[in-house]
Order: sequence, then C-alpha cells, then structure tokens
Amino acid sequence: MNVCIYCGSRPGVHPHHAEAARQLGALIAERGWGVVYGGGSVGLMGIVAQAALNGGATVTGIIPEFLATDEIAMHTCTELITVPTMHTRKQMMIDRSDVIIAMPGGFGTLDELFEAITWR
Repeated sequence: MNVCIYCGSRPGVHPHHAEAARQLGALIAERGWGVVYGGGSVGLMGIVAQAALNGGATVTGIIPEFLATDEIAMHTCTELITVPTMHTRKQMMIDRSDVIIAMPGGFGTLDELFEAITWR
C-alpha cells in the first residue's frame, strides 16, 4: 500500500500541523506502507517523509526539475525521481499510489488534490 501525501512546503500556520505530519509519517511506517510525495525536504512534506523514513517506510519523492533547487530535494528518500514538469509529477504520484491524503498547504496542494479527484 502506497499513500500519496499532498501538503505544504512550509511547516504550517500552527505547531500542531507539524506534529500531525510527524504522526502521519510514523503511522504509515508502523503499518508497513510506503509514502509517495512531492520530494522536498522542507515544510510539512519534509516532516512527513522524514518521519516515515525514520520508521522504516519506503519513501518515493517525485520533484520537478524547476523545484529541485527551490524546495531542496530530499536526497535521503528511498527513491527520488526528478521529472520535467508538474503534470508529470502529479501523474506519477497518482500512478504509484493506492490512496491519497491531503494535509494543510497552499494553492499547489489544492491543485494536486483537485486534479487527482478529477482524474479519479
């Protein structure tokens, strides 16, 4: 089971956002599932990924080339895939996932979520 996580590249407005991200990553690992996410090491996405890795989960990061420098790609992912476009990123994230979870984020998070809902 792979869980696609859509969330912000910032830590969230409230401290409980970061704690929820940590708990989510840990719970996914505890269940033996994998994480598929945007590939960044920062913000809520980095917190979820690191918590999952710390728990022994497989973590697949998919990041577009133009964001790899802005979002500082997490090179410790089990698999880090650099893609040419956001569209390719969104398609690969969905193709590699069994379920989708959205956490707090901005317009990018909403865009990913709404596109996934539309495709399904």
